[in-house]
Amino acid sequence: MEGDGGGGRRAKIEEQWRLYEAYNELHALAQEFETPFESPAVLVVGHQTDGKSALVEALMGFQFNHVGGGTKTRRPITLHMKYNPDCHLPLCFLVSDSDPTVLNDKSLQEIQAYIESENLRLENEACQFSAKEIIIRVEYKYCPNLTIIDTPGLIAPAPVRKNRSLQGQARGVESLVRAKMQHREFIILCLEDCSDWSNATTRRVVMQIDPELSRTIIVSTKLDTKIPQFSCASDVEVFLSPPESTLDGFILGDSPFFTSVPSGRVGSGHESVFRSNDEFKQAISLREIEDLASLEEKLGRPLSDKERSRIGISSLRHFLEELLQKRYMDNVPLIIPLLEREHRNAVKRLSEINQELSTLDESKLKEKGRIFQDLFLTKLSLLLKGSVVAPPDKFGETLLDERTIGGAFMGPDGLSFPHKLIPNAGMRLYGGAQYHRAMAEFRFVVGGIKCPQISREEIVNACGVEDIHDGTNYSRTACVIAVAKARDTFEPFLHQLGFRLLHILKRLLPICIYLLQKDGEYLSGHEVFLRRVTSAFNNFAESTEKACREKCMEDLVSTTRYVSWSLHNKNRAGLRHFLDSFGATEQSIANSNPLAAGISQEPALASAVNDKQDNKAKADTKTGHVTSGMDSGGSTQTTETRLADLLDSTLWNRRLAPSSERIVYALVQHIFQGIKEYFLASAELKFNCFLLMPIVDKLPALLREDLERAFEDDLDSIFDISRVRSSLGHQKRDTEIELKRIQRLKEKFRQIHEQLCCEVK
Repeated sequence: MEGDGGGGRRAKIEEQWRLYEAYNELHALAQEFETPFESPAVLVVGHQTDGKSALVEALMGFQFNHVGGGTKTRRPITLHMKYNPDCHLPLCFLVSDSDPTVLNDKSLQEIQAYIESENLRLENEACQFSAKEIIIRVEYKYCPNLTIIDTPGLIAPAPVRKNRSLQGQARGVESLVRAKMQHREFIILCLEDCSDWSNATTRRVVMQIDPELSRTIIVSTKLDTKIPQFSCASDVEVFLSPPESTLDGFILGDSPFFTSVPSGRVGSGHESVFRSNDEFKQAISLREIEDLASLEEKLGRPLSDKERSRIGISSLRHFLEELLQKRYMDNVPLIIPLLEREHRNAVKRLSEINQELSTLDESKLKEKGRIFQDLFLTKLSLLLKGSVVAPPDKFGETLLDERTIGGAFMGPDGLSFPHKLIPNAGMRLYGGAQYHRAMAEFRFVVGGIKCPQISREEIVNACGVEDIHDGTNYSRTACVIAVAKARDTFEPFLHQLGFRLLHILKRLLPICIYLLQKDGEYLSGHEVFLRRVTSAFNNFAESTEKACREKCMEDLVSTTRYVSWSLHNKNRAGLRHFLDSFGATEQSIANSNPLAAGISQEPALASAVNDKQDNKAKADTKTGHVTSGMDSGGSTQTTETRLADLLDSTLWNRRLAPSSERIVYALVQHIFQGIKEYFLASAELKFNCFLLMPIVDKLPALLREDLERAFEDDLDSIFDISRVRSSLGHQKRDTEIELKRIQRLKEKFRQIHEQLCCEVK
């Protein structure tokens, strides 16, 4: 009977081994070829010093990693653990980084040395963390049948300027961990080192990916240090059974697990606490017993079976093993269709590679190059006209992103316009839509520019000395100031517009490549040819933008070199209204203080006021013929006096009165506005005609000419036939290996599935 029982148990273990080995191979295949297989695994997530690596070692039953403060894990470590009662010492294999099919037999010390060397290597690189996993396969009598992935510890640096480097590392680690948590088949082991469940340090990150905690197990580490901190039994009750509202979800296992790992390392040195892994394992068991006793003492009552099932490493390991075993069983029927689909894809890829190898001759390569060029231009035209075939979340840019990379429109004050006020600013756009938004922003920003302030010194300096007399000409003064201000204001916008639109056009290239790859029209393996097409497109876009900008500069220079009143004086009614209101103001000043008016009033404006009085006098003449002759003589004399005063003020006197300053400022604004309107219309029209349109009607001919010239020079230098043939040969071998591995996995999972079906029957 005992023999039958032992044989049945052995058969059961071997069945689990086969299932576990199949999933391990599936996980390795997914890592190596980036295939969409999701093999169940436990992903350990926690902050630095939460005890992640120590917990993983306790689950395995032996120590292998570098445990301590700071960053000790810079690459995720995947541990394929397999229970083997015949292995009295850990049997470890390090999977080769270059060839995952190669297993290197390593001792624990060698594996630890390799992990430490990788940590040191990454610590000295710009990107101090890597998402590529270190894969270790372990067989041991204390190992559970689990796949555990230990991730780098999350970092919570203080938000101060001196911690910028650490803050960058924190973002990198969190991004890496978040990417790992995206795998829906992974069970997340969320570690929290706290005695108050309202402090969700690690849960905050986990719930961004798993908001309901439906595939998350919460583990409170370092229980032995927390028990003495509780002052009364009620605090312990809340800690062991937190309210559902506190955890904000429906966690796996219904409540958290609580673990303690004894401190100390295994070794033979005087600083080592444990002489062997067996002693380490016994210490773990003893710690569980002590934790249970301490909790019961604090609570003043025995723990229930449910509470005991959540305390200790052994309880957590048992729960994880049963959970993963169930996931393995449930996923077997789903894996087979995935393997079938991937097998078909691999067969298709192999057929395409063989087809590529058969077409590596000159005439066929030339024809493929011409077809690719036509397809590329078709995609380019499609993007400019408008399309949704490329995902906006991958290729689109918000206005803020566009400004960051392509530059912002900066005003004379060095400030940019608030991006939220521009229509569609928050939308991720590309192609023609992004071009239109940039042009609309240019119109919006430049159209709102006001004439810069003018100082009295600028007015006096602009007067200068004429070549034939030393009188002043305020009309010329206004023109001198206006064109100088306009040139300084608008020229930077012209360069900013060119740089922004060039950025938008260059972004079309990678989007076109994506669309070609998506539609199966991409020339894979012909990087030299693709680089030539890329270079020709970028050179054309840059030279066209430069030529267009030079045309716009010619317009701006001509508009700011000579003032033509038919062009610059479009809004005469506005200027006349300003001067009329200004004249009325001057008259009111004269009526209230005749002496002051006589001293400071400008004769030109006084003339306008007196003209109104003359009109009134002429009207009175019709009703009073007696004094008509006297008034007429007085008016003529007054007009001559005013003319003399006007000449004295505007031609011979350089004493700048406030009214003269206001007239000059009004003229400058008037001319500046005319230049701005012309500049806006001219710049938009020229960029549309001489930058956008050439992409549509001139680029195809240029690409064809460049391509044919390259074909005539040296075809092998364009397509690099020998290198392409070698690359395709490597791809063929890799695909054949992948095909064989998928076929082998198909057979394994089909046999397991058939056996499971037989057991159910």
